[in-house]
Order: sequence, then C-alpha cells, then structure tokens
Amino acid sequence: MSDQPVRWTQVTVYPDMWADPSDDPRNKEGVSPDGELATLQNFLTDYRITLRMKCEGLDAEQLARRSVPPSTMSLLGLLRHLVEVERDWRNWISDGDPLPKLYGRRDADFDGAVAEQALVDAAYSDLEREQAATDAALAEHPDLGERVGKDKITIRELMVHRIEEYARHCGHADLLRECIDGRVGQ
Repeated sequence: MSDQPVRWTQVTVYPDMWADPSDDPRNKEGVSPDGELATLQNFLTDYRITLRMKCEGLDAEQLARRSVPPSTMSLLGLLRHLVEVERDWRNWISDGDPLPKLYGRRDADFDGAVAEQALVDAAYSDLEREQAATDAALAEHPDLGERVGKDKITIRELMVHRIEEYARHCGHADLLRECIDGRVGQ
C-alpha cells in the first residue's frame, strides 16, 4: 500500500474537473463583463474563489501541512500570505505611513501557519477583511491609468499584479491539495 494519495475528484459529470460546471461558483450566466476594470475584477474574483475551493473540506492539520522540506509553504500559509499581500497593496495606494505586517516579521505568514483551528479561522477572517479593505480603497480610483502612492503605480498595474499573485498561488494550491488528498481538477 502506498502512502501517496489516490488522485480523485468529487465531480460527477466530468471526472477530470474539480466541480461540476453547474455547481462551480465561478461559472456565470450571460456574457462576459463590459470594460477593462470589470474584466479585471472578474478575473480576481474567480481566482479568489479558486483559492477557497482548493482549501475547502480540509481540517487544520491538512491546511497547515507543509509541501516539501525545507519549504514552509502550506495552504494555510498561502491564506495568511495573501492577507499580508492584500494589506501591502493598500500601502502601494497610500502616500502615508505603511500599514504594519499583520503576522509580524518577514515570512511569519508561512512560518506561523500551524495546525490550530483558531489560526485557520483567523486566517479566513483576516483574508476576508483585508480583501474588502483593499477593494474599498481601490474603488476610490476607478481610472485604471491613475497613478497613486509614493511610487506612482497605475491602478491598472496594481490590478494586474493582484490577479497575477492569486493566479500564481492558485497553482501552488493545486499541487498542495493534490499532495494532501489526491484531489485534482480545474
């Protein structure tokens, strides 16, 4: 008997997919959004949903399970990392003093991701709060060409960077989840 998980999916219609298309919260009826900003927001929303889907149904130990030594990467670490990233994006928008790191020193988001349910609950709560705060801050700047913050970054660049960050970490989440229980899919 192997200690490697069997590859599987819960989907019933298409066995190579994570979720049945009719149940997938990322599948929307109708035409795609109009305009560049709406399109960027749609992609960001879908990647945020994907990350949560990759973490669904796991307990604290599974979420905190590290990938491959010496890496400290885990699904819980990714959630906590994205909390810090969302918080830092608001620093890019602001001309004021930067918001402090929520979890402390560099890499504490990953290093402190241990198998405790209270930490898991806090990570989800923190992520929801920081995403909402960053979304609200960016909503004040609907012009994608506007330059903001000390570095005068465009809102467009910031939006694309947000999508890139979530997309990259959804790729990590795919591999982490497959190592935990063999679950694969879209």
